[in-house]
Amino acid sequence: MGELIQLPLLRDYVLPGLDILLLAFLLYQAYRILARTRAVPIARGAGLMAVVYAAAFFLNLRTVLLLMNLLVPGLVIGLAIVFQPELRQIFIRIGQRPWSLGGGPPVGARQVQRIVAALEQLRKARRGALIVVMRRVGLPRVVESGVAVGAELSTQLLVSLFTRGSPLHDGAAIVDQDRVVAAGCFLPPSELTLRRRGTRHRAALGITEESDAVAIVLFEETGGLSLAHQGELSGDLELDKLRTRLEEVLGVEPARAGAGAGAAD
Repeated sequence: MGELIQLPLLRDYVLPGLDILLLAFLLYQAYRILARTRAVPIARGAGLMAVVYAAAFFLNLRTVLLLMNLLVPGLVIGLAIVFQPELRQIFIRIGQRPWSLGGGPPVGARQVQRIVAALEQLRKARRGALIVVMRRVGLPRVVESGVAVGAELSTQLLVSLFTRGSPLHDGAAIVDQDRVVAAGCFLPPSELTLRRRGTRHRAALGITEESDAVAIVLFEETGGLSLAHQGELSGDLELDKLRTRLEEVLGVEPARAGAGAGAAD
């Protein structure tokens, strides 16, 4: 292997090119994640500081260099603290890639059918809902913020949880594989400003910014359906489109025709 690396063509052209491509890919993926957060203005400020430092170094501005050398260590620590949520998102996204190890899909086609059937009934009854489907990243704090359910996922259960007057209807229902583990849960709201969106949409977006979960929102006033995934919100979805999108992001094989008859129970 060492002899192969010593080949002039590989050493002088292929490996440096691969190095640049990998670095560019990592920077691009990090920027895509940070662009949807509050980190962009902070990153611009850090970039400006880097330009000032470089200018002071090349122009030999001793006083500026002295101040920068005193400030930089504290700034690095401060940026690590400020960027902590964004850094967590980066590692979560890396863990979601196809090459990462993991089991099968968190739910199956039958569970997706039951969720969609419950949303259809709630929509007709003009009720709101917020359903979170867990994936590989656990949500222990979110689950503990609500009431433990621990029951098999069913259409009737989801409909009853979001019935008007239910003490759990204002929070989120958490689905883990084929079970509803908790309801009435509090979700961390997103810091992004959402136009013409309610608190449920901000909560759905927030949980997908901090984990790899998928969140579904049914807006009570209009019956609009939205799906949040990887910090992005898709709104104004019809039931068929929502089902397709949900199967897609969860990696679920579409249900066969006729399989849905026993699914919505």
